[in-house]
Amino acid sequence: MAKLFFNYSTMNAGKSTVLLQASHNYREHGMQTYLLTARLDDRAGGGRIASRIGIGQEADVFAPEDDLFARIEARLAQGPVACVFVDEAQFLTPAQVWQLARAVDDLNLPVLAYGLRVDFRGELFPGSATLLALADEMREVRTICRCGRKATMAVRRDAEGRVITEGDQVQIGGNETYVSLCRRHWREAVGDRVAPDQTGLGSG
Repeated sequence: MAKLFFNYSTMNAGKSTVLLQASHNYREHGMQTYLLTARLDDRAGGGRIASRIGIGQEADVFAPEDDLFARIEARLAQGPVACVFVDEAQFLTPAQVWQLARAVDDLNLPVLAYGLRVDFRGELFPGSATLLALADEMREVRTICRCGRKATMAVRRDAEGRVITEGDQVQIGGNETYVSLCRRHWREAVGDRVAPDQTGLGSG
C-alpha cells in the first residue's frame, strides 16, 4: 500500500542528495519517478533539484496556487510513475499536502516529501506542520551542530554575519545565510542564554 512520507531536516543536512539518490534507485530498476520542487527556490536554476555535492536532476515546479493532485494525474496520463518526490516541501500549502495525501490514497502512488521542519525562529512552516499531521511515516535527515550534537534548528544571518531574529519566514539562501545548530547553541545564538555546560553532559 502506498504511503505519504515526510523526510525532514534542518538546513544543509543533505536532503536533496537523499532525494536524488532515492529517485536514481528507482530509475536504475527501470521505474519512472516524478519530481517536483518549489518555484520559489531557484538557486539551482528554474525547474531543477540540485545537491551541494554537485548532482542534480530536472523537475517540475509548483507554486502555491497549483493543484498537485491534478498535476500528478496529468503526469500519470503520460505514462506509469512508480513514485513522486517533492523537494522543498516546507513551501507546500496545507491544501497541497492534502492533495498529495489524496494522490497516495486515491491513486495508490507513494509520495516522498523532503523539507525543512522549522524556520529560523524555531516555528513550523505551514506545509511542514500539515505533513507532520498527515504523513504515514516520518524520517529525519540528520546533520550536526558545531559542537557535534544533532542539529535541529537554524539561525539566519545578515550580510555581515550577524544573527537576526526578525523578518519574513521565507528567505532563500544557503550556507551564507543559514547555520544549523543544536537547540542549546541556537538559543545562545538568538540571545536566549543557557547555563554553561563544561562537560557537555548536561545536568540530567
